Amino acid sequence: MSIEKHGTKSIDLSHHLSDLSKARVESPLKGLMKYFAQPGILSFAGGLPSPAYFPVSDISANVLVPESFALSPTEPSTSLSWLWKLFAGHNATKEKTQAVTIPKYPAIKGDINLATSLQYGQAVAQGQLQDFLKQFISEVYRPAFEDWTVLIDTGNTDGWSRAVTTLCNPGEGVLCEEWTYPSAMASMLPFNIKPVPVAMDGLGMKSDALENLLSQWDPVSRQMPRPHVMYIVPVGQNPSGSTMSVVRKKQIYDICVKYDVIIVEDDPYYFLQLGTYTFKDDRSPGATPSGKPSADESKRYISTLTPSFLYFDYEGRVIRLDTFSKTIAPGSRLGWFTCNAVFAERLERQGETSTQAPCGFGQAVITKILTHWTYDGYIRWLRGLRTEYQQRRDFFVDCLAEEFHLHAVPAVTGVWEGCIVYQASSIAKKSTSMTEKYSARNRTMFSFVPPVAGMFVWMKLHLDQHPSFAPGDEDTLETKLWTKLAENGVLFGPGWIFAANAMAEGSPNNDSGHFRVSFSNAEFADLKKAVTIFGRVIREFFQEEDL
Repeated sequence: MSIEKHGTKSIDLSHHLSDLSKARVESPLKGLMKYFAQPGILSFAGGLPSPAYFPVSDISANVLVPESFALSPTEPSTSLSWLWKLFAGHNATKEKTQAVTIPKYPAIKGDINLATSLQYGQAVAQGQLQDFLKQFISEVYRPAFEDWTVLIDTGNTDGWSRAVTTLCNPGEGVLCEEWTYPSAMASMLPFNIKPVPVAMDGLGMKSDALENLLSQWDPVSRQMPRPHVMYIVPVGQNPSGSTMSVVRKKQIYDICVKYDVIIVEDDPYYFLQLGTYTFKDDRSPGATPSGKPSADESKRYISTLTPSFLYFDYEGRVIRLDTFSKTIAPGSRLGWFTCNAVFAERLERQGETSTQAPCGFGQAVITKILTHWTYDGYIRWLRGLRTEYQQRRDFFVDCLAEEFHLHAVPAVTGVWEGCIVYQASSIAKKSTSMTEKYSARNRTMFSFVPPVAGMFVWMKLHLDQHPSFAPGDEDTLETKLWTKLAENGVLFGPGWIFAANAMAEGSPNNDSGHFRVSFSNAEFADLKKAVTIFGRVIREFFQEEDL
């Protein structure tokens, strides 16, 4: 794939900066820090504690080797095989690790050390991490504009909070998918910045809906200026699980150029692109290659991933948010921006007086792991993670297929338009009397599309099939079913919290009745148990069997 305009410089987009962002000045103390590294400087200007009094002499860790996980499923995802693994215990296969140590003082000048990592620092990455991220971005995302820069933050939640207040003034709106990540919206609402939902289909935000919304925008009736900022989760969309195609991304980007919109690309699931779900009986065991890190394998893997918005961004209007939360650990509280230098400078000014630099312990450990693994080693680790989460998704959907009758139908409208949707109903009993009973009450209780990326299955509840349904009952019935599940020991994400319409003042949630189910952090036996309980509870709820 080639983009004609790769290698251009970013354009001047400073008119997008908010009044608050324009008013920020360099922190007086942080401004002095550029002199601290000057050779031979005798600094008495900062209130820095002496590293001699840091109570940690060194940090040692046993780090998993990059090839810890297979590159393809090693066996079919069957209940019995996974239960056997669980009964064998977590230590049935000993983890392969290598020891690393971070000393307080470097043995070689420039090495990662605690005297520097645990000290006050600027709101930018330490040198070794900065270098690693620059290589990573250049080889993985390949931004179309050449003067991009990197700035670290404490994860994508912090990244979005900084971005939205850097770009938006009170009374403005942010374009987003009609179903979206609720914490992102909650962080901007206190600033009187409101979501402006855009319709979705099976590929995420619809380009024609975006074009229509922006071209027909009336500031008077909308009571706000036309939005100039977009918040979007294009891969493993949270909560729907959809992934945007190359063609759709290019369409969205071109529309944003036309209407001068800044794209904030929140992409924590980028490396969890799992592929299309295949039913258990149609799968075959995968091979178990050695998977030793190599440059050729890294390039081949990267070529299988859908490109970032950065790849199409020849003007510098994309602010990409990345995080180590899904690839290493959420508690590291470490992520980064990739954007043009003007935006990065303003985002850094905000970081100086808020989070400052991310936690030194987390930054030091992650930097040590990455430099120990090397770039190709980290890519190998990401490839293994994809396989692990693919197996979790497959097992969870397998459990649904065992518990319910799944009927495949093409979706022609709505959030799954263009996808094959699986409609779930009760499995008919074998006895004649029970068959008659269930055939009379057999109805679609919920539907879903197996996600091609991310960590979630997004279920639509067919509440209009409930025996006592009346128009307007959707919210009440969703809450009743959610509560009944919780009382029986199963907790799903209630759908209403992801509805952007519900978060926009005066806009009702007109498509209620959903659950977001995470398959990412449960043992396989618990996934199976949860689906069994869900099956019993939802059948009782829809009166598909006697209570």
